[in-house]
Amino acid sequence: MLTRKIKLWDINAHITCRLCSGYLIDATTVTECLHTFCRSCLVKYLEENNTCPTCRIVIHQSHPLQYIGHDRTMQDIVYKLVPGLQEAEMRKQREFYHKLGLEVPGDVKGETCSAKQHLDSHRNGETKADDSSNKEAAEEKQEEDGDYHRSDEQVSICLECNSSKLRGLKRKWIRCSAQATVLHLKKFIAKKLNLSSFNEMELL
Repeated sequence: MLTRKIKLWDINAHITCRLCSGYLIDATTVTECLHTFCRSCLVKYLEENNTCPTCRIVIHQSHPLQYIGHDRTMQDIVYKLVPGLQEAEMRKQREFYHKLGLEVPGDVKGETCSAKQHLDSHRNGETKADDSSNKEAAEEKQEEDGDYHRSDEQVSICLECNSSKLRGLKRKWIRCSAQATVLHLKKFIAKKLNLSSFNEMELL
């Protein structure tokens, strides 16, 4: 089977932040238009603006920060495509907290320890049992924290009206957890349109 190598330069435009021109760190996506930026860059930008830096669409008149979300899938892609980026970012964060004399947050410390354990196990020829147990413990801890599924894999859905008897949604694009079901979407639409029954609407 023929394979074609793609240079990182060719896809840089898709994995870099428009605000800082660097690779995406803590990738965060605008719910309304699905454009993605570094979280720190976007939060700083939205302190004085309420529009998307790329397409200038109004995110929200008064609370734009409530309409952005962590894009874990995009961040995983960036880390896998750019060699050494994740390790370099973790090192910078540790140095930042040490410089201020603050305790390193659990997420930064946890990712560092996981990476180190992964490397050590391969060097020592150990089995992957420890890796599996560490992964399970991390997943249990994540479930306990409860962040309303913001850390789940996210999917983008277009909701369009299929009936002349119903008014369309003000925002037809939504971003939600991949665990969301059709029933969840029906409840969401019914609430938005003030409907008393699911039978009053149809999903495309």
